[in-house]
Amino acid sequence: MAHIKMLDLMTYAEFKATLAQPTPPSSVHELLVALWYDANDDWEQAHEVAQSNEGSKNYDQLHAYLHRKEGDNWNARYWYTRAKSSVFVGSLADEWEMLVKQFLTL
Repeated sequence: MAHIKMLDLMTYAEFKATLAQPTPPSSVHELLVALWYDANDDWEQAHEVAQSNEGSKNYDQLHAYLHRKEGDNWNARYWYTRAKSSVFVGSLADEWEMLVKQFLTL
């Protein structure tokens, strides 16, 4: 029987700790890189990632969050709809955390 090695996944706390580094971690999915940029006040870089794969649920969810953060609620609702997701009701910080935890499993 073949043995499958489980990859060591980064935890939420470990990801948050990378926010103090000068560059995003290279070992994570690009959606997490986008959230790293967002947390480090580089909305434009995060938005570029969201736009890079429009039509993919996770990218569209990121896109919705970013426009919600920007204050463009109409555009955010559009992207939540594209992602087939409900408009997030909690705080921006809560949505960011939820997305990080979701994307850590990719």
